[in-house]
Amino acid sequence: MSAYVIVNVDVLDEEAGLAYAAVAQKSILGHGGRYLVAGATPEPVEGTWDSSRIVVIEFPDLDRIREWYDSPEYRRAREIREGKVRVSILFVEGSPPEGFSLPA
Repeated sequence: MSAYVIVNVDVLDEEAGLAYAAVAQKSILGHGGRYLVAGATPEPVEGTWDSSRIVVIEFPDLDRIREWYDSPEYRRAREIREGKVRVSILFVEGSPPEGFSLPA
């Protein structure tokens, strides 16, 4: 089942942000990831959103996400962003086409 990486991003240093993005993107694509959303965070419909950018990436499954996240390529990207790009990352598994089940 497809799985997704949801990332909130705040860039503190533009030059480091660009360097991080280049290395991260190459590693994501190399591990079978596909960008679904990437850009400035739009105005929230409800509540608040505490980051300036959002990224949603689809992978074939959670195992592939873990392989990517633990890869030497992405570890290098994390080193580049250290203290210069703030991220919050969620790994989530997709739901079946019929949706989720409500508790009984």
